[in-house]
Amino acid sequence: MSLPPGQIIGILGGGQLGRMTALAARPLGYRIHIYDPNPDCPAAPVADHVVTGAFTDTAKIKSFTKGVDVLTFEFENVDTSTLYTVAPSCPIRPSLEVLDISRDREKEKTFFRDQGFPCADFAIVDSPQSLASAAERIGFPCVLKTATMGYDGKGQIKLQGPFEAEKVWSELGAPRAILEQWVEFTLECSVIVALSPSGETACFDPAENIHRHHILHQSIVPGRFPKEVAEEAQNLALRLARAMKVEGLLAIEMFLTKEGGLLLNETAPRPHNSGHHTIEATLTSQFEQHVRAVTDLPLGNPALRHPVVMTNLLGDLWPAEGSPDWKTLLREPHCKLHLYGKAQARPGRKMGHFTTFSPKLDSPAPIKTANQLFRQLEK
Repeated sequence: MSLPPGQIIGILGGGQLGRMTALAARPLGYRIHIYDPNPDCPAAPVADHVVTGAFTDTAKIKSFTKGVDVLTFEFENVDTSTLYTVAPSCPIRPSLEVLDISRDREKEKTFFRDQGFPCADFAIVDSPQSLASAAERIGFPCVLKTATMGYDGKGQIKLQGPFEAEKVWSELGAPRAILEQWVEFTLECSVIVALSPSGETACFDPAENIHRHHILHQSIVPGRFPKEVAEEAQNLALRLARAMKVEGLLAIEMFLTKEGGLLLNETAPRPHNSGHHTIEATLTSQFEQHVRAVTDLPLGNPALRHPVVMTNLLGDLWPAEGSPDWKTLLREPHCKLHLYGKAQARPGRKMGHFTTFSPKLDSPAPIKTANQLFRQLEK
């Protein structure tokens, strides 16, 4: 059953993804309620109502859901045991079963393997002994990842060769983890797909992603890979979203191997950093698509209007006092700046992004211009 405009969408998490989702919901006539531990979160200024509380506060979350018509989230590291208590009385999209898979690398990788999707070899480990045994089977190099609460490279240790299992396990500091074969890849890409409760699907063009220090730096669309690779990435994304029974958005990160194959890396059942370019560059943004999907409206057209590069702006660019000089960006006619309204800049913290695009669909991707603008900010 669709939720017509005028209804209330509840979002768990009030960061930049919640903010941009709220902004996309406004033109469609929806009201937005935000639940976040921080009363001054980025989404607060654009929401109709903000409830402040911990994500483990079952009573407060129950009270929050009573005032919304559908519940969604902007990040997957939430306590699903709390959400299961409210699921019978409030639609949650994507479902908690989807959330459970995406927030736990053990469940996620196991789902990939059991459903026949291509992914790197891995083993589940829960002690120094099982870690040592898994490394012997998988070989080096390999990467140890916490099962939960890992993002932007956090909770990961690359193992180049023989190691002291007790020391590495202590350094990771987690009760469960996966040890994964290191993938020698040509590039990383991601695909964002939408599925509605009515069964509609829509898939955005794959993005080529460039990381710096394990944090996304740029997304380039169209990606610099063959058309056949782009089509296969979209097919994999759609198949995976259907297998997971997603209602909403699903972002899937993949590796393109040196042999030309694709391996699934991880998923996120929400709007994704690599989809920020869609605000300017596609007929329907990922944020509007997320709103349409969770309310079961007809999905929008995800077609690309023009080549685009999205560049993240991290707190490293901010001076000790004040903010960067944005004039260079704002003078560029084919550039759009987005700042998230975060009060404090810290190294590695995502403070905003800018998109640089070409005026025509057949123009070269504006990578050179994006890099020139970024270098100006770094000075």
